[in-house]
Amino acid sequence: MEAGDHDFGAAVRTKRLVLVDLWAPWCGPCRMVAPVLEKLSHEFADSLKVVKVDVDQSPRTAQRYEARSIPMLLFMRDGDLVETVVGAQPEHVLRARIEALR
Repeated sequence: MEAGDHDFGAAVRTKRLVLVDLWAPWCGPCRMVAPVLEKLSHEFADSLKVVKVDVDQSPRTAQRYEARSIPMLLFMRDGDLVETVVGAQPEHVLRARIEALR
């Protein structure tokens, strides 16, 4: 799911674990992690919601979470930030974080 400044709050307000991908189209590492997030979103479809936020199109959300380096992954629950991961991470690292947090 994609979200922006106007609908971010509604997108992350859920009992399920939410993984927010703060990214930009020009970001090489963001493009590298995108297929991993797609795969994990299918694998954990029952317990994980993946939300993509383009930082260029949603500057207020990027500023709110101090996204100075992307990709920046926010793990959230009930609209609250649980954990932040900065930089492209390998699939096994992200899978382990999801399993630990869900």
